[in-house]
Amino acid sequence: MIVPMKKVSLIIMGDKKQETLKKLRKLGIIHIEITEGSGERLGQLGEQVALLENAIFSIGKKKNVEQKQIKPSKALSVAYDIAALDEEKKRCQAEIISLNAELDRIKSWGDVDPNSINDLAAAGHEVLLYEMPRSEYEALNEDVKTVRVASNKTSVKFLLLKDEADEEIISLLGAYRFALPQMSTASMRQKISELNAHIDAIDEKLASYVCYADSIKNAIKDVTKEIEFETYATGMSDENLSNDESKAVSVAYFKGYIEEENLDKLKATAVKNSWGLLVEDPTEEDNVPTKLKNNKFVSLIYPLTDFLGTVPGYFEYDISGWFLAFILIFFGIIFGDGGYGLLITAIAAIPIIKSLITKKPISPTILLVGLFGLSTVLWGTLTCTWFGLSAAQLPQWLKSLSIPVISNVYADKIWYPFWTNGAVGLTTAQNLQIFCFSLALIQLTVAHIKGFVRNIKSLKALGDLGSILQLIGIYYVVLSLVVNPQVFSLGLIIGGVPVGTIAIILVGIGFVVSFIFANYEGNIIKSILASCVNIVSVLLGVVNVFSDIVSYIRLWAVGLAGAAISATVNELAGPLLGNFLFMILAIVLLVFGHGLNMILNILSVIVHGIRLNTLEFSSHLDMSWSGHKFKPFTEQID
Repeated sequence: MIVPMKKVSLIIMGDKKQETLKKLRKLGIIHIEITEGSGERLGQLGEQVALLENAIFSIGKKKNVEQKQIKPSKALSVAYDIAALDEEKKRCQAEIISLNAELDRIKSWGDVDPNSINDLAAAGHEVLLYEMPRSEYEALNEDVKTVRVASNKTSVKFLLLKDEADEEIISLLGAYRFALPQMSTASMRQKISELNAHIDAIDEKLASYVCYADSIKNAIKDVTKEIEFETYATGMSDENLSNDESKAVSVAYFKGYIEEENLDKLKATAVKNSWGLLVEDPTEEDNVPTKLKNNKFVSLIYPLTDFLGTVPGYFEYDISGWFLAFILIFFGIIFGDGGYGLLITAIAAIPIIKSLITKKPISPTILLVGLFGLSTVLWGTLTCTWFGLSAAQLPQWLKSLSIPVISNVYADKIWYPFWTNGAVGLTTAQNLQIFCFSLALIQLTVAHIKGFVRNIKSLKALGDLGSILQLIGIYYVVLSLVVNPQVFSLGLIIGGVPVGTIAIILVGIGFVVSFIFANYEGNIIKSILASCVNIVSVLLGVVNVFSDIVSYIRLWAVGLAGAAISATVNELAGPLLGNFLFMILAIVLLVFGHGLNMILNILSVIVHGIRLNTLEFSSHLDMSWSGHKFKPFTEQID
């Protein structure tokens, strides 16, 4: 359920902000709605968080390193030291890159020592170094005296004595002059070696700070708490009540939300501290936070919804229980293989058993994974699907546990409904399709039943009743058009009852009822006019119902694709298992192939299984998942 909230407005004296916020944080029951804070202090705190986070990134946290606890102020000092070491390391790395680039530039000249050339220049023999294309070098005038150093097919390296060449030649060759390095190649290599040694020393120093990782993380929490406090303190609205600036009297106020059950605590605290308190019921215009409260079993869905970031709006529905129930079914069908289910269950069982032995709480995520595994085992049992093996390869007792109409054991059998008198029948694949469409009918009908119950005191409930009638009628139309038009003929009559005709009538009646009452807000005429204004979307609504039901066939299709991949992997590895030399290759192929298939199935659950809950199901509930979590201002930081 969505926990009922109250909107509260708190009025305090302007000079009591800090004191009030400390008391509210200690109380820890109010979600404060504040605009962005401001001020130099807030910026400084933000820089501190960035500094501490960079420190954690730089040192990481190695296992089996005993942690030392230090105060937050000391942790901040350590973070500054780490930042300085990081900067020094970056400087050394940049210098190494620059030196290596210089070595690459001059490597074709061999070992170069600019000091030797400078000594020659000091003795009156200035030597200039050049590198130019071979064709241009050979075209030089014979009067140009050069000393060739090296050459290849494309270029020539040579020296030129400056005192033996005139200025015109030097100017002509200027574009090809080779710039001497700042130090010799030997010195550069020595410098690189020294810098690498210095970097190793820095890394060793950084490693010595790993023991403070926990303290730095705690410091991040403390500074984050300060940021929150400062944001609320500087974000409060102020009102000056005095016209005399020399005797300014101001009040500060803010709005927030509180769980209805905690309202008495806030009232008592407000009276004790002489705060002004206004309590109101939230309206749909308010940005009310959402807090969900369910039993332990239903709460197992929270790790998944937290991962997705989906939070229902305060005025929307809490579908946690339905979400959990249907995602378990969808997961089982998409994975589809009981063998895969056993692996998933075993993976979850290990930490569960470990937690039971150590008497520690079991992670809800692990329990959810275990449920997914059991769901897959159940579906694999019902359809007799195990590691992609054919029914002929499975023991009889496994076959006997399956349900014949959807079991792979009877994949080639035709099932004849009683009304066809053996004329036409359904395949196992078609039965699975019918099961998927039936899931669609159940889930989407649940959505409109919830709407009907919510609007039971209004004629708007009839709009949801009309949608239910449309769903039932279109469900049969889908069976006729998609599954088997002969078995589910639109002209079908069973025991004198025109089933197909009734389905069409239900669609028509449902459309009319929904058209009249879907937008009802106290006046039928206005409701009809609203539907007329949106006539295109209303008409498309019928098509959307059809497409929403058909969309559930993805469960069967994805499950079928996964089964085909597992069977293909087995076929590829099967011949290799008969040869001892290729046994290891076969095992690798089986592990890789089935492992990849399981990964693809996980992606399919995210793309298809979750979609059916958050899109098809939610759209029939008129849910947009527009909510945000209830986060009380408290001493605890997540």
